[in-house]
Amino acid sequence: MMRSFPRGGRVAALLLTTALLSGCAEVNLFGHMAKTATSGDEPPAATGAAPTYKVGKPYQVRGVWYYPREDFDYDETGIASWYGPNFHAKMTANGETFDQEAVSAAHKTLPMPSVVRVTNLENGRSLIVRVNDRGPFVNGRIIDLSRRAAELLGMEGQGTAKVRVQIMTEESRVLAGKVRPSSNEPQVAAAPREAVTAETLPPLGSAEPSRPVQTASKQGAAPRATTAAEAVERELAAQQVENQPVRSTGIFVQVGAFSRHDNALRLQARMSAVGHPQIQPATVRGQTVYRVRFGPIASVEEADRLLDSVIAAGQQDAKVVVD
Repeated sequence: MMRSFPRGGRVAALLLTTALLSGCAEVNLFGHMAKTATSGDEPPAATGAAPTYKVGKPYQVRGVWYYPREDFDYDETGIASWYGPNFHAKMTANGETFDQEAVSAAHKTLPMPSVVRVTNLENGRSLIVRVNDRGPFVNGRIIDLSRRAAELLGMEGQGTAKVRVQIMTEESRVLAGKVRPSSNEPQVAAAPREAVTAETLPPLGSAEPSRPVQTASKQGAAPRATTAAEAVERELAAQQVENQPVRSTGIFVQVGAFSRHDNALRLQARMSAVGHPQIQPATVRGQTVYRVRFGPIASVEEADRLLDSVIAAGQQDAKVVVD
């Protein structure tokens, strides 16, 4: 069962959950959207089974605004969750069909499809995943993985994990061009999964090389794509779970980040009603920024509670980060 519910290179990807229908979308307890009949601000639905390249307009869920955009420099740490049985075979936000046994993911703002590397910072497992859905709409989560992706990353049993998510720039650009509506190339439907290997994961830290995540698509299921796009899909299909070095990390609630120290001081004072955040200078792309943060925090659950308090105090852009 999916245990992330309370808070809730390269893989031939397939598919993720819930259609975002034009009309008000009701967020269910798993942090995804379910359709209703009234109008609202949420992203419009895909209406067919074939995928479309989609960025989307700004949308609001539970009072929080999200701003989808093309961001080919995306690199973020935070908490991942996963989803599966309750969404299996339902439509994703870009018109594909979610298969919990495929390797895929949902993200709140990245274009669909995008290709990202997800690294489990707790055990070093690293996997490349295709993003084709929106979510999770739960405070403190940066990505929602399919059940199979969670299994391969070694986080299925615990429900959540500290992760780093990095966009794969060239692969994402190629896939965007492959299915962008304005393209003159043939559109490519999501490749149906006939079988995914169900190998036993080697013990963490084992020197045994991991085996490829394999998929087999039914013959003739999708039209031919461009040579570049086909090459990306082959790389995704043939990838192996990689092992990265593991270092000690902590969980923080980041309230804000500023280029001016006086702005950070003002926010720090305003957050005194919630607790005692620290100001931590850091260098980002050659520039000094001042981060206002709570932490390190002992557990994901404690970080969730603190993040909710910060958001309730008016700081809607606050987020959970891992350093």
